[in-house]
Amino acid sequence: MSDLPTEGLQSLSFTGLRFDAALGILDHEKGAPQPIQVDAELSLGPQPLHPRDDDISHVLDYRKVRQIIIDECTAEHVNLLETLIGKLCDRLMRLPGVQGVRVKITKLEIFDDCEVAIRMEAGRW
Repeated sequence: MSDLPTEGLQSLSFTGLRFDAALGILDHEKGAPQPIQVDAELSLGPQPLHPRDDDISHVLDYRKVRQIIIDECTAEHVNLLETLIGKLCDRLMRLPGVQGVRVKITKLEIFDDCEVAIRMEAGRW
């Protein structure tokens, strides 16, 4: 009998996903979308080290998750980062098999001398 593990904790990460979103309370922010960056990590909990097969239909397809992030952040104008990150975390937590999410949304060009970001963590890690 072996003491080697048969499963491990798995997460799916997106780093540096950049696109334009209608976000903000300032006049220039309401007039045109601005570039944001989304970093997200999804906790998938314990997963077998040797999956039963090599079939994409049996895992969380990261192509679909990426599109959900973009769609959720560009669906409508949102005034506050706090509102947007809450909506995104809620949507990601609803995906099958997701036990927790960590999300960071960064406004890339709001100030000349810095970026502004907000982070939120929900669920189990």
